[in-house]
This record gives sequence, C-alpha cells and structure tokens, in this order.
Amino acid sequence: MRLNKTYLPLLFGVVLAAGVVIGSKLNFEDTTEKIFATNSKKDKLNRLIDYIDYEYVDQVNTDSIVDVTVNGILENLDPHSVYIPASAYEENADDMRGNFVGIGISFYPHKDSIAVIRSIEGGPAEKAGIKGGDRILYADDTPLFGEHFNRDSIAAYLKGNKGSKVKLKVYRPDEKKLLTFSVRRKDIPLKSVDAAYKVTGAIGYIKVNRFAETTHDEFDDALETLKDEGISRLILDLRDNPGGYIYTAEQILDEFLGKDKLLLITRNKSGEESKTYATRKGDFQDGKIYVLINENSASASEIVAGALQDNDKGTIIGRRSFGKGLVQREMALGDGSAVRLTIARYYTPTGRSIQKPYGDGNEAYYSDYETRYQNGELRHADSIKVADSLKFVTPKGKVVYGGGGITPDVFVPKDTSIASETLKFVSRSGYMGYFVFEFLEKRRKDFEKITFLEFERNYEVDTTLAEEFIAYASLSEARIDLSEYTEDLKKAIKANIAQQLYGSNAFEYILNQGDPMLEKVLRLEGLLPVDETP
Repeated sequence: MRLNKTYLPLLFGVVLAAGVVIGSKLNFEDTTEKIFATNSKKDKLNRLIDYIDYEYVDQVNTDSIVDVTVNGILENLDPHSVYIPASAYEENADDMRGNFVGIGISFYPHKDSIAVIRSIEGGPAEKAGIKGGDRILYADDTPLFGEHFNRDSIAAYLKGNKGSKVKLKVYRPDEKKLLTFSVRRKDIPLKSVDAAYKVTGAIGYIKVNRFAETTHDEFDDALETLKDEGISRLILDLRDNPGGYIYTAEQILDEFLGKDKLLLITRNKSGEESKTYATRKGDFQDGKIYVLINENSASASEIVAGALQDNDKGTIIGRRSFGKGLVQREMALGDGSAVRLTIARYYTPTGRSIQKPYGDGNEAYYSDYETRYQNGELRHADSIKVADSLKFVTPKGKVVYGGGGITPDVFVPKDTSIASETLKFVSRSGYMGYFVFEFLEKRRKDFEKITFLEFERNYEVDTTLAEEFIAYASLSEARIDLSEYTEDLKKAIKANIAQQLYGSNAFEYILNQGDPMLEKVLRLEGLLPVDETP
C-alpha cells in the first residue's frame, strides 16, 4: 500500500519529532527546536502508541510498530532515505568510520569453533603470533566452541575497549597443542582500498571499494607509493563501489584537478546551491587517469567519475553507472537508531543531474538492472538511451548526458551469460572462500615459505581441484555449463588461495589478469593490439 503524498510531510514530522539531532553540513535558517516544535500531529501518534502500550488486550512490542511506521514512511519518499535500527547502527558506523576496535583477524565459523583465515598485517593478533588455520577456543576463559559456540556473539568476545587485553587460548592443528596469547585490542582498519599495484612500468592500479572516513588517507598512501615507483598513469577502479561520504570523494578529486576547478554542485529543496571547488594543485594533476565504472558504481563513485569527465580529465571506461544523485544526512532518533534522509540533489560541474527516475517505487528502481539487461544496454553501447534535452557540453566540447548515471567515454560490454555471472559471484562473494579454506587445511605447510611472487608465477590450479569445486558448489546439478570458463575458474580459485595466504592485493592482482576493462586501457595505451570492440 502506498501513502497519499499529501500526508507525507505530516507523517514525516510525526515520526522524527522526538529527539532528532541534526548534524548538518548545510545551513538552515530554522533551528532544530523550531522545526520539531510540539504540535497536535506529534501528540496524536504519541497518544496512539501510549494507548496500545497500556490498554491493548495483548502484549505488543510498540518499538517494532514504530520501526515499521518509520520504514513505511521512508519507503514512500525516495529509495535512499533509510532507517537504521539501533541493533544495526554500530556495525554500520564502523563500516563508514573505516575502523573498529578488535584484535585484527579474519575468520570462519568452522564446524563448532572459530578458525582463523589470516591475521591482518600489522594488527595485534599478527604481532602476538596468531596464524591462519589456528582455532580460537577460549577468550578470557570463556569457551567459544562446542555447545558454547554462538556464531552471532563471536565478535562481542573479540572486540572491546581500545587498549584492553584479551587472553586467547588457541589450538594449532599443525603443532597439535594449545597455545596462550595475550592480545591488546586496538583500532583495526576496515580497508576501503582493496588493491594498489603496478600494471606496467608506467601504469598503476588502485581499487576503492567504498568512500569511508579513512579512504582518502589509504588512497593517498597508495598513490604516493606508486608515484615513487615511477607511474605516470593511473587506473582508478570504482566498479561495484556503492559510494559513501561526499567529502571523501571531493578529497580524492583534489588529487587530480587544479585549484579552483569545480567539483560538485548540491541543491536543497529551497533551491539554494552549494558549490565545491578543488583546493590546491593535485598530487596527480599532471598524470593521466582512467576510471573504471559499471552498473553498480553509485553515488560518490559517480561524483568522482562525473567531475573528472566534466573537467575533461582522464577517460571513463566501462558501462553506465547506477544513477544515484541524491544526498543523505544521518539524523539520530534518540534511542540509538537513526535515519539517513535525502536533503539535497547533487549535480556534476556541467550542471547535469545523474539521478535516475524513482517515481515508480523502490521495486522498479532497484530492478533497473533487469531493464538494462533486457534492452541490451549491458552488451551494446548504442542501446544506452539518452535524451537530447539532457545534453551538456564540457569546456573542451565533449558532449555528456544527464538523466541517470555516468555514460562512459569508452564502452566495454558485459558477459551476461549465466556461467559468467555465476563465476563472478562465487569468485567475489566469499562462497569460494570456504572451499579454499578446507583445501588449505590440508596443504597449508606447502605454502609456508613461498612468497607471493613465487606463488603467482609458479603455482597452477589443476583440473582436479576445479572439478572438486564444481561438485562442492553443485554447479553440475544446477546445469551451469562452465566448460568455456575452465581457465577463469582456475584463476578464481588461485585468487582466493592468494587472498587467504597473502591478502586482498594478491587477490585482485590475480583476478584482474585478462580483465576486459584493464585490457581496454592497455589497448588505449598502445600496449596491446587494437581490438574491434566499440
């Protein structure tokens, strides 16, 4: 059921009335107290909830009623105004802060215990001596295995206050003995730069998975390292990056554009505009840049791609991006929950909005991928629908379009076969990871003294292991024919082994070999023969 839009302002005020704290980057003339002053509309909802609490015949969790009400209202505003319940707030905040307090391991709940995949490089667990394959059995003498094993509460035992210690008892299968470690908890980074490495002598590659508080620092460190190694060209991979903080996108754009170049325009409901400009000469202003995007690149990713495109800087490669041009502000609701409310639209430097339509409801909005698939847009550049009325021109005369996403300068088609889509899913979703962990359980010692360079050059996944994964994943029963993708499957397994042994940089390095978008860059650079792909 959809709410009558006439009542949306009233209902919105009702739900947000109690205890909203606004932390705004934009200025409003009215104070929070004036906006949310007591009124009969708010009193009506409060009175109804009190009646249910005290008079209704059955016991009712009125908190859940409020949650449903908030979600129902926000769903009728736009697809990106969302409610964050108190139970999910801290994890959500950790993700956007870019760190959490813990011991620094990645792990699997393995059978009835915690199995360490690997310790994060430089983290407390690694410094204490905890290795991949270890089983954490006790935390401060609390058992974490067998009947005491509770997958949902594991993190609570490993996380804690910064600087506090936790005593871990660990079983190491290779040594068949119980070891004791005292680990001091500290800030553990949630990396938003998945990989940074040289593709060739002059070309560097950086993959960013989201725009969190720490992303620019990570990016800056990666860029400086690559510059020290002599790169003059950079591939910035924003594929499948859903976005994040606008100011982080602006910080990264500052690295590429000269002082006073326009980066972004935001416009609120009253039509007031705010313009953001580059603040200095960028550290990579003189370098050449390629930006990789696809249909899942959204929000801050589109801000970066759109600003570079509109300033005639670099080349955008891939497929039309998601199309999110709405700005959210997080507002606390006083009980540990919050809403992210759309408070403005953003526009690229030429003035184009890239927000795709959402008037047909959230379901239609998020099924836009299916529409793109059906109309052939993912396979053919000339199937991308653009409107002449939304045509804009960059300072150097390049024609760009608004109306839904960033259209790339150079199109690269997507392999939309079921086998290819399945392989991409199992490669990157973590599904293959458990299979690889079981493989390493039997072979971990074989890799102990092998460097990544030796592994990358010399280790080959054999057909038997690939067939074992097909059986493990029941791909044969699902009648998914991988016969044309055997080498890709072997590469994916090798990449997942590398991830567990050497980290995400190794994973991306291997998985990117033969990647069509990276190969397109190499062709544009004259390092591979020109193909016939448009």
